[in-house]
Parts: sequence; structure tokens; C-alpha cells
Amino acid sequence: MFKSYKKGSHISRPKFREILRLFSADVNATIVSHITGVSRPGVNRIFNYIRIKISEYCESNSVFEDGEIELDESYFGARRVKGKRCRGAGGKIPVFGMLKREGNVYTQIISNCSVSELMPIIAARASKDSTIYTDCFKVMMV
Repeated sequence: MFKSYKKGSHISRPKFREILRLFSADVNATIVSHITGVSRPGVNRIFNYIRIKISEYCESNSVFEDGEIELDESYFGARRVKGKRCRGAGGKIPVFGMLKREGNVYTQIISNCSVSELMPIIAARASKDSTIYTDCFKVMMV
């Protein structure tokens, strides 16, 4: 079951569990370091390990079975430059999202909102029997 967070690690099981508990309580690495006696770089390595494991778990559980799925894209980043909105606004990062109604959410940062970028994501995550809802997204018209 539990060996250590990383092969060759010298962190004991109780200390790792304490770090994990503090991670889930959103305590920053410096304070966790003071509480547990583990160096701050060591705590940062453990935090990154936990984040990777959470990401791997979410990736493995984000295939949507048949049902109702909503698709949409959004842009995150700097404040709007006057006169430029949505895709034309500079410094924005496009993020694609899938939501199974009454279920899981999947998001992914993408380089653009083209058919060649989004269709492989949709095909890998949604089953053929799914009902897909969009906001008249041009990619789905293909």
C-alpha cells in the first residue's frame, strides 16, 4: 500500500500524512516546513508530487460515458484591452471544458479553438452515444 511518496525518500509515513493534511488545508510550504521540520524545498517536492498524483487521478477518471455533455471554451488572462474582446484580445489563454451533467468536469489549456485541436479531445473523452450541447460552436458543425 504505502511505501513512501518517492523511492529513496526519508520521510516517514506519519510525517508524510501530516504534510498531506496540511496540503489539503491549503497551508503554504514555508509554514508546513516549520511545523513538520522538513526543509522547504523538500516540502515543495512533496507538494508537487501530490499535485501530479491528483492530476493523474483526474485524467484517468475523466472519460464520460453516455449521457448529456456540455462543451465550451473560455479565455483567461490579462484585462481586456479597449476595443478587443474574446479571441482577439491579446494575452488570453484559451481553455476548453467538458461537463457531464450531474457529473465530472474536464478542462484543458489549448493553443487555439480549431477543429484539429478540439475534435481529438472530444473523441477521447466522450462516448459515441453522448448527447452533446454547445453554444453553436462551429467545430461541432463539422
